[in-house]
Amino acid sequence: MKPPSGETNLFYSEKILNLAHRGARMQAPENTLPAFRLAAELGADGIELDAQLSKDGVAVILHDFTLDKTTNGHGLVRDFTLPELKALDAGSHLSPEFAGTPIPTLEEVFAALGPVLLINVELKSDALRDNGLEAEVIRLIENFNLQDRVILSSFNPFALNRAYRLNPRLKRGYLWAPDLPPVLRWKLFRRLAHEDMFHPQWDTVTAQTVKRAHKKHHPVNVWTTNAPDDMRRMIALGVDAIMTDYPDRLRQVLDASG
Repeated sequence: MKPPSGETNLFYSEKILNLAHRGARMQAPENTLPAFRLAAELGADGIELDAQLSKDGVAVILHDFTLDKTTNGHGLVRDFTLPELKALDAGSHLSPEFAGTPIPTLEEVFAALGPVLLINVELKSDALRDNGLEAEVIRLIENFNLQDRVILSSFNPFALNRAYRLNPRLKRGYLWAPDLPPVLRWKLFRRLAHEDMFHPQWDTVTAQTVKRAHKKHHPVNVWTTNAPDDMRRMIALGVDAIMTDYPDRLRQVLDASG
């Protein structure tokens, strides 16, 4: 499959991409370096991760705005400094085998895996106003020269708009789900996001969805597809990337599909 835009871009090189959702999160603690490294070993082309700011302005990787679900900490991520976050255990929630696994920073992920994996950075922001997240993420992308290896995505069109104004060259994917607040389904907000990729929930995608997006030269990157039959359906519809919790399973399906 050629890039829908016809551009030379490392993200699209004649194939559907296998993007590990929060890393290989079924076998290693989600959004940690072990999960990202394992994703590469299992055949992923790239990873999807979630970035937000610590109290002292460092981009850290955690899905929830609170610490309670995947660490032994309690409270909001933004209320803790990086040293405080680094002292937490982000691995034991999955298995004692991963006890002591730390929350990674985006800088650590880029340093370790930027040359190895493509990276979809979800901007975890519920703010209408700028809190500095987009500037920090883009600073790191530029410092590591990863402009062609990173996609920015978000449910927040204001976050994507801020990213566009800081660096319009970077690819931006607007995340869409049927349970979004009605106001965020307005086309006005999709235009505000300056999206050049579409990131819909997989089970909302039809042939018409893909056709409309490709007509605008927007790749379709779906989330989060885990069953082999559903993966095959997405492949048949012509999507450009599939995010999955099972990168090994998707690799088998993609290899079998030719």
